[in-house]
Amino acid sequence: MWNQQLYDDAVKLLQSLIATPSISREEQGTAQLIGNFLKERDIPYQQHLNNIWAKNKYFDPAKPVILFNSHHDTVKPNPQYTRDPFSPDVVDGRLYGLGSNDAGGCLVSLIATFLHFYERNDLKYNLILTATAEEEISGVNGIESILASLPAIEFAIVGEPTQTQLAIAEKGLMVLDCTVHGKAGHAARDEGENALYKALPDIEWFRTYRYPKVSETLGPVKMSVTVINTSNKAHNVVPADCTFVVDVRVTEQYTLEQVLEIIKEHVQCEVKPRSMRMRPSGIPLDHPFVLGGIKHGKTCYGSPTTSDQALIPATSIKMGPGDSARSHTADEYIYLDEIRQGIDSYIKLLEEIL
Repeated sequence: MWNQQLYDDAVKLLQSLIATPSISREEQGTAQLIGNFLKERDIPYQQHLNNIWAKNKYFDPAKPVILFNSHHDTVKPNPQYTRDPFSPDVVDGRLYGLGSNDAGGCLVSLIATFLHFYERNDLKYNLILTATAEEEISGVNGIESILASLPAIEFAIVGEPTQTQLAIAEKGLMVLDCTVHGKAGHAARDEGENALYKALPDIEWFRTYRYPKVSETLGPVKMSVTVINTSNKAHNVVPADCTFVVDVRVTEQYTLEQVLEIIKEHVQCEVKPRSMRMRPSGIPLDHPFVLGGIKHGKTCYGSPTTSDQALIPATSIKMGPGDSARSHTADEYIYLDEIRQGIDSYIKLLEEIL
């Protein structure tokens, strides 16, 4: 059984992380804190940019690897904060502060879990802990930048606030830049070819099309037109071009490439994906970790939000203390009991497979 010291150290570390601003791309301070935390416990670690990682003491190259991953960057403070976002105050069992819930509580719970298993020499798996940057902006200098430095990963636990339930699938994200060309003309005369009007049928298709394959856990692929613009700023000129942005959330029923091909078959506009990095991810229901979770009363669900899970090329699950509904809100907090429950849940479920 894990001890009280793991919990106390986790809370103390989280308070230090909250007190150290770590907006995405500016995580140097929290990276140093995490590195020092490991160093004080005689745990060797490596660092690339603002990403920290460490291996269990008796790492054996012949064994498969389980990855513990969570992030230490945050969004910018919500302007509606009534508290100091960098003051880690505890009030009525709640620890307040920016990043406390997303995903500081998960990160320190995973670190505590890593410490719990660190000196075990009888594990069936190797363990690697990664505390990574730029998750909130899906940046290329986060988890993606260190994957080549890590051994092959068989299974990953991604620490995000799920109330310690099991997010067994996560939608991928593809952002599309769409362009329609027309011909400029005077708005008062029947001249030109209005690119905005030409865009309307395609926009309507994105609004109404339904993909035939629906995920049991994630539901349908979802497409939303979120931005529309023309380069023309004069009220009396027919726009010669129209651009719009589409947010596409893809389930495990399709690859990003398949969805893109279907889109191109149905619309007339030029379609360019900004990236093909954020892929759907998940884990089979019969995976030992999932079965262990069900045994301990955990529920399984599909997550509509994206995380670093989309960038990890391995079977993965998203799980951690805290509540996703609190993420990015003003006066963000996590209950101290949730951190205790997070450590306990991680350890219990891992003991089912380790």
